[in-house]
Amino acid sequence: MFCHKLKGDLSNILYQNIHQEVWNQVNAVLQDSESILTELQAYKGAGQEIRDAIQNPSDGQLQDRAWNSVCPLVGRLKRFYEFSLRLEKALQSLLESLTCPPYTPTQHLEREQALAKQFAEILHFTLRFDELKMKNPAIQNDFSYYRRTISRNRINNMHLDAENEVNNEMANRMSLFYAEATPMLKTLSDATTKFVSENKTLPIENTTDCLSTMASVCKVMLETPEYRSRFTNDETLLFCMRVMVGVIILYDHVHPVGAFAKTSKIDMKGCIKVLKEQPPNNVEGLLNALRYTTRHLNDETASKQIRTMLQVQ
Repeated sequence: MFCHKLKGDLSNILYQNIHQEVWNQVNAVLQDSESILTELQAYKGAGQEIRDAIQNPSDGQLQDRAWNSVCPLVGRLKRFYEFSLRLEKALQSLLESLTCPPYTPTQHLEREQALAKQFAEILHFTLRFDELKMKNPAIQNDFSYYRRTISRNRINNMHLDAENEVNNEMANRMSLFYAEATPMLKTLSDATTKFVSENKTLPIENTTDCLSTMASVCKVMLETPEYRSRFTNDETLLFCMRVMVGVIILYDHVHPVGAFAKTSKIDMKGCIKVLKEQPPNNVEGLLNALRYTTRHLNDETASKQIRTMLQVQ
């Protein structure tokens, strides 16, 4: 009896230690997320300098000014991209912890509430990042100008500091990243799909049930007056909505028939209803994410009623 209990205690300690490691790893990433958003929010671009340089191709001073304006901005874009790679690893670690046997997804979410909260915070960051990026066309304009200037070899004799330097391979990867309407969400969707395909011995339901359970929790919190009354401000409300939309999108990417089919474990009608009850300015970006970044909305198996609910008015 004692040995059995000791074995159980040791297993529990080992289990907790593994999850502490994951928490530490993810926490280190999340600690940098606010500064990434602050930098993105402050990103003004070098539009004027670029226009001046293009309109006056023989004016060396204007060429230099545009180049010197764009270089530090590209350094910032490189940091954002590198952060997406860290975020991808963090998400995969969380998925491993929240889906591994012997516990069900619901048991995992109850036992590892700290990890579930981190998962939610990653999704919240992701949707905030993509909302800001969508509103900032300067990002792609700056990077395109940078690449064009490099390829024309007009600045071979100019020094580019190591921190801001982007080699050709990195530039190609960054181009693909920023070409996406929602680059961080695409990163997480791909990471979740990769996690499922690389863990073939793990039933896919372990992952999809984890995601659908989180979506249900968020929906209940948003639609139940008792819970809603505990939200202290609009930001808490937005947090809950972003997390709900984030897990729906991930579910739709990994589930064979997606989130919009009648057999889906997510109450999509209920989720869309709670979004549409909010002020349009708060939710238009989230509704667009459901319209344009999911995989199965236009499938034949998708509910026509849900498609109608998501139509642009």
